[in-house]
Amino acid sequence: MILIPNYLYHYYEAEVGPFKTLSDLLEEQAEKELENLRKSGQTFASKRPKDYMLIRRELERMVRTQFIEKGGKPLRSTPISMTLGPCQWIKQWYKDGQELKIPIEVFDHNTISFTYGDIFPAMRYNDHKPYRKKVYTLEEIKEVVSIYGMPQEWNKNGENGPDRYIEVQVWCDVDIDNMSVFK
Repeated sequence: MILIPNYLYHYYEAEVGPFKTLSDLLEEQAEKELENLRKSGQTFASKRPKDYMLIRRELERMVRTQFIEKGGKPLRSTPISMTLGPCQWIKQWYKDGQELKIPIEVFDHNTISFTYGDIFPAMRYNDHKPYRKKVYTLEEIKEVVSIYGMPQEWNKNGENGPDRYIEVQVWCDVDIDNMSVFK
């Protein structure tokens, strides 16, 4: 079995700070924030379609449900997105993109799930790839990576489809001052 990276990465806008997610906001607030991003036109998020939040919330519910069915124990109703290993492409989504690197062992493995690729293509594309529409535990993603490799390596520039990284859904709050997880 191939070794997976020992670190999870979180990318964010310096001005906003880490571990903020539109999904934590009430529907109306999230739409207002997204509309402000669209008007600025300065970030990747400014290109998101009108139904983005509706789809995102549904996908997050699907992932959470599948994760619980696999024995996961989410402590949050919405996930914080991270990546398994680095993905510099995401840092470019922001005006002043920042990166946090946190050892995977800091997290209770019952509070982190994985999709092979970003949650949107991973859970929505119908291209019949065997890793689509599936949520993985840490042990399961190790097996998937041993078969398919790390998208950050084989699709760094996005020329081979939508899979550019492995998304990690963190279902607990993170204390970056202590680099620990609230339990």
